[in-house]
Amino acid sequence: MKVLIADKLSAVAVSELESLGCDVVMNPDLTAADLPGAIGDADALVVRSTKVTADMIDAATNLSLIIRAGAGVNTIDLAEASSHGIHVANTPGKNTDAVAELAIGHLIAADRRIVAANRDMAAGNWKKKEYGKSRGLKGRTLGIIGLGAIGKAVARKAAGLEMNVIGWSRSLTRETAEKLGIGYCKNADEVAQKADAISLHIASKPETAGMINAEFLAKMKDGAILVNCARGEVVDTAALKDAIKTKGIRAGLDVFENEPTGGVSDFNDTELAELAACTPHIGASTDQAAEAVAKEVVYIVNSYITTGMPKNAVNIQDKSPATVNLVVRHYNRVGVLAAVLDEIRNAEINVEEMENMIFAGGKAASCTLKLDEELQTETLDKITANENVIAANIKVDSKVFPTW
Repeated sequence: MKVLIADKLSAVAVSELESLGCDVVMNPDLTAADLPGAIGDADALVVRSTKVTADMIDAATNLSLIIRAGAGVNTIDLAEASSHGIHVANTPGKNTDAVAELAIGHLIAADRRIVAANRDMAAGNWKKKEYGKSRGLKGRTLGIIGLGAIGKAVARKAAGLEMNVIGWSRSLTRETAEKLGIGYCKNADEVAQKADAISLHIASKPETAGMINAEFLAKMKDGAILVNCARGEVVDTAALKDAIKTKGIRAGLDVFENEPTGGVSDFNDTELAELAACTPHIGASTDQAAEAVAKEVVYIVNSYITTGMPKNAVNIQDKSPATVNLVVRHYNRVGVLAAVLDEIRNAEINVEEMENMIFAGGKAASCTLKLDEELQTETLDKITANENVIAANIKVDSKVFPTW
């Protein structure tokens, strides 16, 4: 199996993939524009921040697995990958603590204006009076928007700072909030109104694009803190700049709209960098996180090699729309299922899912096939006429029609 690694990844991953028998090509300097010409006959592609476009997917000849060495997959064209039958997997949870730590770092840096103070000192200006005006975080209210693994980790770390934590997430209930030890908010606007500081931990989706807009920012307290270590697209940058200028909002940002995808590039929004404390999307970039992600990448590849189904696949349909199940109990012999599939094909019916389980002893098996329409009696009779078929039955929704 040929694996192309198109971003920086721990050497642990390379050596362990090679130990699995993989031919590993390491080229961390590839850009999205380079990938179509570089993908060649690779079977698997590993990326971090590099975008995987439709052009790249179309250019691949053998590609069957794309791994995002991180949690989000918004940089990968999932629809195009799915249309080509290419698995897309990620490594969720492996950088949780790293991102949460940076979010807390930005929170403290925004409160104490560490970045601005350092700029002045680097310029030879000692402004102790100016930078001695921080409010402090103990007893303040931190609002968390998005209570996935990272949001929960931030809540735990904020509790260690003796902050009061409130939160909102689409799936958060009052009962869950109580178990987490945080205050429940019925919507994001309530978080904006109540919090002294807000940390964002929501995915980039069409419904979250520009979610933190002028209306949201207007509801925040004057001088409140906004931390974004999630995705740049969820914040309206122009509205944030205006809120910083007019409401004294303090911002700590690790992600940005239309940010560069490479490790070294130009950053064009210098105005924002002057207004906020900014880091270049390094939330997941700690040695601890890198090692954990590397091991998860190897785990995904190994699962794909051994089972044909990679762990953490994100583009597999949760539930087939097929409403017809054909269950065939049969002797575990060569060609039995091929004969069953031939009859289904002859009836011009599509098999959407198929699972075959072997009984103890290895003499018999049971195969479940999800079909896009019901078999006619004539086809069922042909299937059950096979001497190696023990029995068969069709289940349509809640009704079962046995054929024995």
